[in-house]
Amino acid sequence: MTGHGSKFGRKMEGAIAALLTRPSIEDAARVAGLGEKTLRRWMREPQFNLHYLRARREGVSQAIARMQQASGVAGTVALKLMTDLSTPAAVRLRAAEFVFDRAIKGIELEDFEARLAELERAAEASKNRQ
Repeated sequence: MTGHGSKFGRKMEGAIAALLTRPSIEDAARVAGLGEKTLRRWMREPQFNLHYLRARREGVSQAIARMQQASGVAGTVALKLMTDLSTPAAVRLRAAEFVFDRAIKGIELEDFEARLAELERAAEASKNRQ
């Protein structure tokens, strides 16, 4: 992919943007102004694939950040549903199950992190003794 100059870089970036936003490779190629065969060939090239996967990860990371930002509101909704006596019993039960589930997962994660930190400290201490 080298030797094509900066114009190729712009085309590659455009192809990646199209792949991230269009429903098919064929449509992405059309939007990026490329032949489908060209785009499929680029997708097999390690450098292009590296940039494409990095862009996909960044997109997912941004989506996760938005979900995390809304988690306080989500918790409030679950607690309101669980405690509102005018809410149908089945919905209140499901909200209660949800709250329990997330509480338990939170404890499990904290326990896992503590155990991992202890293992890392022990490994480091063992390494320093040698």
